[in-house]
Amino acid sequence: MEKEMTKGVRTLLGDPRKAVIKLSGPMMIAMLVQSLYNIVDGIWVAGLGSEALAAIGLFFPLFMIILSLANGIGVGGSSAISRKIGANDRNKADSAAIHTLIIGLLIGLLITITIYPFLENLFVAIGAKGDVIPMVVKYSRVLVGGSLILIFSNIVSGILRGEGDMKRTMLAMVTGSVINIILDPLFIYTLKMGIAGAAWATLLSITLTSALMFSWLFIKKNTYVSFHFCGFRFNGKIIREILRVGIPASFAQLSMALAMFFLNMIIVKIAGSNGIAVFTSAWRIMLIGIVPLTGIAIGVTAVTGASYGARDIEKLNTAYLYAIKIGVLMELGVVVFIFILAPQISWLFTYSNNASHLAPALTQAMRWLVWFLPGVPLGMLTSSMFQGIGQGEKSLAVTILRTIVFQLFFSYLFGISLHFGIVGVWAGIILGNITASIIGFIWGRRVVNKLSGLFSEHLFFEYTNKNV
Repeated sequence: MEKEMTKGVRTLLGDPRKAVIKLSGPMMIAMLVQSLYNIVDGIWVAGLGSEALAAIGLFFPLFMIILSLANGIGVGGSSAISRKIGANDRNKADSAAIHTLIIGLLIGLLITITIYPFLENLFVAIGAKGDVIPMVVKYSRVLVGGSLILIFSNIVSGILRGEGDMKRTMLAMVTGSVINIILDPLFIYTLKMGIAGAAWATLLSITLTSALMFSWLFIKKNTYVSFHFCGFRFNGKIIREILRVGIPASFAQLSMALAMFFLNMIIVKIAGSNGIAVFTSAWRIMLIGIVPLTGIAIGVTAVTGASYGARDIEKLNTAYLYAIKIGVLMELGVVVFIFILAPQISWLFTYSNNASHLAPALTQAMRWLVWFLPGVPLGMLTSSMFQGIGQGEKSLAVTILRTIVFQLFFSYLFGISLHFGIVGVWAGIILGNITASIIGFIWGRRVVNKLSGLFSEHLFFEYTNKNV
């Protein structure tokens, strides 16, 4: 019996402005709760001492790689599913979902087999010493051993996002974060599992949310896409569609971590460890300020993907520009909030006697850095639009321009070459992000206008086939 169209799919195919709002709202809530969990998780681990914090820090790059791969494939699958739904091709939407799941699980299996046996050697090679070694190995063995579960969770989230089901995606993310917050002190301290307890709390919470999502897809089967593995055959075209968006999306996330590494090098050269303390604290607040945009970006990928699949360029353009308008207005509100309350926010990071001397510099840093936020929607949401229409390489290029090329160039130029010091770095981050975002936005407008000009049956399909 033919499945009925779900509420999420009706939203995807409906008014683009309403779709952006309806799909973005739940993801904003989920991202905010997840940010809260990250802060609380760090507080509980900090109670184990500096070695535990160092161990978490050593594992972080590896964890970022795993999550980047998982999130990237999830984004690639989400984009492909949205386009098939827009084209009213349910069979190919189902096929895209199955391909995404299989690709993700194969990657998870590969990670487990190739990395798990060599974890201790890996951490020793990158500089782990003394008591930190057994700690980071205990922690990483739990999460790397559970890579299949971590990746399954991200892949299924991407599938749900692809069919516009943001509410259940939000429910899964919020449930996992709340369970993790509850389990952390229980496992770490009550059960005396130490740092391994933090890892088990994370893995168990993701396992429970994965079980919840598994029930939706394979037991209740009340999603738009269906999974029919009997007679399944790999489709090279669909695999290329998923990977064309998924691989660049993974590299885009990794580029952000790489940019932070080089920015830290510049700041250390100028202001030493105090400069790093100020920057990392201020940047943590900036990242919270970007959380709403992350939710909007997920909505933009789904809506523009469905519009592209339906060959409705007017709807695609409306969703893209409306999202940017909402994003800029939101970030201007964040600017006002942070700028006014910067001294009070600084106190949260500098209340101790050992850190109080950093308060003026941290207040200054936040009041400078906050001005890069209004430009972020132009670049971030253009990247999301490119993901939606299946052109992941353009999305990656915009991200690299924002996070690495212009940001690092201007930070080095103003901070070191022109001797403006730490304020020069703040100015470089602002100018670099704004410059790259404007370039990305102009590029995005040109691509949409080109699609609009080609919007005839023959030329559109010719352009689509050439870009798959």
